[in-house]
Amino acid sequence: MELTNELLKVETDETLTFGDYTLDKKSKVENFQFKGDVYKVKTFSEITKLEKNGMMVYESVPGTRVEHFQANDQVVSFQVQGDKDIQFTLELEANSEYVVYLDQANIGDMNTNVSGKLVVSTELEPGQKIMVEVVKK
Repeated sequence: MELTNELLKVETDETLTFGDYTLDKKSKVENFQFKGDVYKVKTFSEITKLEKNGMMVYESVPGTRVEHFQANDQVVSFQVQGDKDIQFTLELEANSEYVVYLDQANIGDMNTNVSGKLVVSTELEPGQKIMVEVVKK
């Protein structure tokens, strides 16, 4: 799968695409303006991290490519791609319950911790994309 060289961009459907797990060295984009917020992405083969207004939104280990990322108070959805199994963390509402779907399969209810972090691990084959949807209960 060919990746674009854009580390952070707005898609025509008003969602964000970011990250590049094929990079050998850390790369970043700062002060990216989108819908009144300021975003920053840091990415390479070992980690991908998206921040919004200085707060963590998404982080994966190892690095990933995230497409069509969108989030509101009830739902976070995106496609994620990598070259091996990943663990991603989302910053959500603290002490809340969410239903997590991977490729439309319900993998169960998960709770955020006191700081609002929700951690999900999934298997990925090289270049495989998985659709992720996290819905607040």
